[in-house]
Amino acid sequence: MVEYGTEISDLNEVVEGRCAVFLDGQKHSIWRYIHRVNLTGLEPGKRYYYHVGSEHGWSPIFFFTPLKERDDGGFIYAVYGDLGVENGRSLGTIQKMAQKGQLDSVLHVGDFAYNMDESNGETGDEFFRQIEPISAYIPYMAAVGNHEYYNNFTHYVNRFTMPNSDHNLFYSYDVGPVHFITFSTEFYFYTQWGWHQIENQYKWLISDLKKANSNRHKVPWIITMAHRPMYCSDFDGDDCTKYESIIRTGLPLTHGYALEKLFFDYGVDVELWAHEHSYERLWPTYNRTVYNGTRLPYTDPPAPVHIITGSAGCRENTDVFVEHPLPWSAVRSTDYGFGVMRVYNETHLNFKQINVAQGGIEDDDFWIIKSPKHHRPYKHRDLKRLRTYGTHIPKHHCHHKSHCEKRRHKRRHA
Repeated sequence: MVEYGTEISDLNEVVEGRCAVFLDGQKHSIWRYIHRVNLTGLEPGKRYYYHVGSEHGWSPIFFFTPLKERDDGGFIYAVYGDLGVENGRSLGTIQKMAQKGQLDSVLHVGDFAYNMDESNGETGDEFFRQIEPISAYIPYMAAVGNHEYYNNFTHYVNRFTMPNSDHNLFYSYDVGPVHFITFSTEFYFYTQWGWHQIENQYKWLISDLKKANSNRHKVPWIITMAHRPMYCSDFDGDDCTKYESIIRTGLPLTHGYALEKLFFDYGVDVELWAHEHSYERLWPTYNRTVYNGTRLPYTDPPAPVHIITGSAGCRENTDVFVEHPLPWSAVRSTDYGFGVMRVYNETHLNFKQINVAQGGIEDDDFWIIKSPKHHRPYKHRDLKRLRTYGTHIPKHHCHHKSHCEKRRHKRRHA
């Protein structure tokens, strides 16, 4: 049960929940009881105190505040991926910010615990204990990552409870002026559980994006959140380092279920990613054409803005960048940290990357500004702006003389 109320000394409301048993399929799998309680009729902006339990025992008393726009504008989100129970460098800062009311929600962009299934699931239990000082106070929104792959993502599916979904793998919701879309990049890589998952998700994305565009006069921003990025400049050979990333251009040969064109055609404003244990902000980019030739590239950009923030801290440490990135890379950092995104209103969005390795300095701080008429599907005139003021990166583009010299050397000795 949950006992709750607006006074800590008078938890006079009681709601009984439901319970489900979760077995993960390991040889010595243990029973885990997942309890879910739904509270209704809450007043936005009012603080509620609560505890959970039964006559057999109760939790400490926590508090939460149903979401309401801040007095000075908008909502604030912590944005990060790749947080483990070991070396979770960003954890303490995020816990403190959540409890002090400096955050409205967390967007965790895949890879939890490292890994939730390990030690017969005890690593997952420990991870949830570690994030309780966050998730007991503010919403903790999740996207699935590759480290959740075990037994068809069973720990992720059973441990989380995301809105408008019975599996948590893809879902959407609105907060203020933002329509958030969370989906799985992992369907493209773990096909042993069926190709139909890619198709089902892709059809759902089309349907959801159509609905979101019909409602942009009320909810203008569309922000996607998924684990593996389309572009990156890390030195690891991941999908995002390849010319034809599967996430970006679709399945090999057929290019089926490609996401970059889909998101461009439906006017996605911002794409949040992780997986790479680093921070990287891109110039507005579409189809390897980079909008970097104007003074204000993030004002009414003609293409989505990609942000990768996967350095919250885990046992695999941070990643190394290539020495000379391709032109789409605007800002990079390999230090531990996490993002803080504030969507002020229908036109202004601010993103900061907090460097916890260096005491909380900001590795990046930039604004995306979009007038109401530019919250829409990108059109031919956007492609024209991209080509006129941007840089196209073909397959054998020489973005630094060292790369060009290597290619010339190969051709001479071919």
